[in-house]
Amino acid sequence: MKILKTLFGMTALAAASLISVSANAQTYPERTITMVVPFSAGGPTDTVARLVAESMSKDLGQQIIVENVGGAGGTLGAGRVAQADPDGYTILLHHIGMATSATLYRKLAYDTLNAFEYVGLVTEVPMTIVARKDFEPTDLKGLIDYVKANKDTVTVANAGIGAASHLCGMMFMSAIETPLVTVPYKGTGPAMTDLLGGQVDIMCDQTTNTTKQILGGTIKAYAVTSPARIPVLPDVPTAAEAGLADFQVGIWHGVYAPKGTPAEAVDRLSKALQVALKDPNVGARFAELGTVPSAEADATPAALKAKLEGEIARWKPVIEAAGQYAD
Repeated sequence: MKILKTLFGMTALAAASLISVSANAQTYPERTITMVVPFSAGGPTDTVARLVAESMSKDLGQQIIVENVGGAGGTLGAGRVAQADPDGYTILLHHIGMATSATLYRKLAYDTLNAFEYVGLVTEVPMTIVARKDFEPTDLKGLIDYVKANKDTVTVANAGIGAASHLCGMMFMSAIETPLVTVPYKGTGPAMTDLLGGQVDIMCDQTTNTTKQILGGTIKAYAVTSPARIPVLPDVPTAAEAGLADFQVGIWHGVYAPKGTPAEAVDRLSKALQVALKDPNVGARFAELGTVPSAEADATPAALKAKLEGEIARWKPVIEAAGQYAD
């Protein structure tokens, strides 16, 4: 009789646990979610995050607020999320810097591959090679010849170590085998302001940050780093077309949650992301910014994890060869 009572009690406890898990899965989220963006407000990654957060909020039935936690090439914001309660209410939207920081920073406060749960890929934004509007070269070949001849005086702006513009600029200098004078800023906004004002010469940055200026004629565009021309900038050639073969750099973005976040919450977030990326408004706004939403198959935990692993392996030798570290 005692055995039967014990078995009954264990069965009841197991059933209660299952009911609790099921209830949690059905009720998540019950309150506001914070999406940390590890860069300043108004920058290209922030723009992507706010578009996606707004659409995801509608599907989740709870607001996602964007919080900008900039500094240290995105590692401060990422570190904050890595240490957050794994309850599904703090998530991270980060770009390619999630992969490059694993090599750029030799003393990270978190394990890049193992400190997070993966939600899914968001988009891959092409880069543009641009210059102040009165810069002398008229095309990419002329730009390369000019900077090679004036490498000690040509200035390359970036938004800080680890930023997309820093990574693309580093890749550009590697491709043309010419080190240039780099000018780091605290964010994309100040870098673009000085490019517009003529205080710096060139920059390599995301279409989400440069398209408006290119179309307005306030900066000069030499190439996009995508495999094909992009519809919003049909007159700007690809780097390959303009003479820089195999120069392709895409700044991909993904959503993460702290390690240990319940699978039910991660799955719900992933599904909301997939819905958001099919939102016509998101697609239209992305198109204006020169990019497209990730396919549903890529807006998954498995796809994001594979992307991160592959990109860490890709960038490690580039960064080590340049010898540029952030610590």
